[in-house]
Amino acid sequence: MDRLLRYFLRQFIRRGAMTFTTARGEKFTCGDGTGPHIFTRFLTAEAELRILLNPELALGETYMEGSFVVENGSIADALAILMDQPDVLPGWAKPQWLLRYLARHLRQFNARGRARNNVAHHYDLDGRLYSLFLDSDKQYSCAYFETPDMALDDAQLAKKRHIAAKLLIRPRDQILDIGSGWGGLGLYLAETTGANVTGVTLSTEQLQVSNARAAEKKLAQSAKFVLEDYRDIPGPFDRIVSVGMFEHVGVDFYDTYFKRCAELLTEDGVMLLHSIGRSDGPDVTNPWITKYIFPGGYIPALSEVLPSIERAGLLVCDIEILRLHYAETLKAWRERFMARREEAIQLYDERFARMWEFYLACSEMAFRKQNLMNFQIQLTKRQGVVPITRDYLAREEDRLRGIEVGNKPRLQIAGE
Repeated sequence: MDRLLRYFLRQFIRRGAMTFTTARGEKFTCGDGTGPHIFTRFLTAEAELRILLNPELALGETYMEGSFVVENGSIADALAILMDQPDVLPGWAKPQWLLRYLARHLRQFNARGRARNNVAHHYDLDGRLYSLFLDSDKQYSCAYFETPDMALDDAQLAKKRHIAAKLLIRPRDQILDIGSGWGGLGLYLAETTGANVTGVTLSTEQLQVSNARAAEKKLAQSAKFVLEDYRDIPGPFDRIVSVGMFEHVGVDFYDTYFKRCAELLTEDGVMLLHSIGRSDGPDVTNPWITKYIFPGGYIPALSEVLPSIERAGLLVCDIEILRLHYAETLKAWRERFMARREEAIQLYDERFARMWEFYLACSEMAFRKQNLMNFQIQLTKRQGVVPITRDYLAREEDRLRGIEVGNKPRLQIAGE
């Protein structure tokens, strides 16, 4: 076993410096010796075998269980090396990847009932968990760092402002927020623009919090949140926004999604889609993420999204790629989580805390070391709805900043 492990890991790890200690006590080092030297240990022969048989799934599982440990630094330091190799996957894992790719349509078939169950798996966890690491507004999506040293709360506010500017909202516009989370974006739009917002979510936990926050801020008349599938909500809407929800739609439902958005959008309406994306074409969701974090989830390539937009009859007015913004967001989340890790153990247990630590670390490194990014696509139904240059964005963001200063909002969870 030791010789097999050494052979395969040395074939894969060609950059960086990582030393492994096997369950039998043998040590070997992989990589070219550059960068921080990370030391790791397998505590059981079973963990070693699982890594050889199914590395994409087993790495996270063995870390969760404590049978694979990082002896110096953190799991993020180890993943920074493992996810920065010339080959994205170990050679021996590629046949398994192919099987997963062939079966991805089945795993992403997110009909209404399955979509609701998938959302509940992740978003209906104890609400106190998310308070451990998110900003005060509970924005659970990529922040927008206007400067490298920007604080997380400020970067999340900048994200909402940037999105609002692209939507070109008018007072009393009817806005649909698809996948409204804990209500932060919808409340921001209602408060700063004077529009009427309807947020749809499939999470009962998020629904309760969102409506409580709207009532607390006396915005219940202009911002309402409902437990509804985007396929069933009646329209029309002057503006449609969706942030961090499209990753749960599934490739077989992209046509359905955009056709429904086209039906709901008025003739002079504007839509803004904000989603995680892939820079190098279609792929498959990591099996550990599918099993433990986001069942039914998938991060799309633009080449998978744009054909469905075209078939729906929508016009692409603008595409912006946000590259390392999510890496910095996830770094902030991970550091906040680690600072309050003991509270996560009290909410759940040690295994759960290790799972969440691995999730945040591997997600960060996927953006920092590999092919993930965020895209924002601005859509309309006809030409001439949005300005022909981007100059309006800076002007609109400045206007919104002035409103924010006047309102001095600090959006809070009810009872926080």
